[in-house]
Amino acid sequence: MSDLQTIALGGGCFWCTEAVYVKVRGVTDVESGYANGTVKQPSYEQVCTGNTGHSEVVKLTYDPAQITLRQILEIFFVVHDPTQLNRQGNDTGTQYRSGIYYTTEEQKQVADDLIREMSQDKLFGQPIVTEVEPLTNYWPAEEYHQDFFEKNPYQGYCLAVAAPKVAKFRKTFTDLVKA
Repeated sequence: MSDLQTIALGGGCFWCTEAVYVKVRGVTDVESGYANGTVKQPSYEQVCTGNTGHSEVVKLTYDPAQITLRQILEIFFVVHDPTQLNRQGNDTGTQYRSGIYYTTEEQKQVADDLIREMSQDKLFGQPIVTEVEPLTNYWPAEEYHQDFFEKNPYQGYCLAVAAPKVAKFRKTFTDLVKA
């Protein structure tokens, strides 16, 4: 068995990002949380003010023997818009910024290389604004945010925003969907 790795991804509301990654083969754990802000142990209410500097993220634990980081990041760039600064759709604020928060220098290199390739190919037609930073000051989100889509599939936001992202993942990455 290989050594598991951890990375955090900010792709807008963590409910949507989590809903996708719990379905990804090789991802062994997904936790919604807050990263890279200044307040220790922030609450959802504090993060929502935009004053803590935190990003809503999902912290992924994955098995590199089953899925590569590049594959994880390719999913990330398909299921959110990396050209929107401090927002995703109608969710606005710095807490919804696009970010890759790495735990190893190798992860940083993979992220930088992929962003450079996509930028050279003008894949999105606009500049990619995804920040690539070391993971700092991570704090798990409150329990009611964990597995939110799974627990609330018919909630309005889940139907309108999260469900289409999950469907897009399933359609685009059929070989990476958990059995």
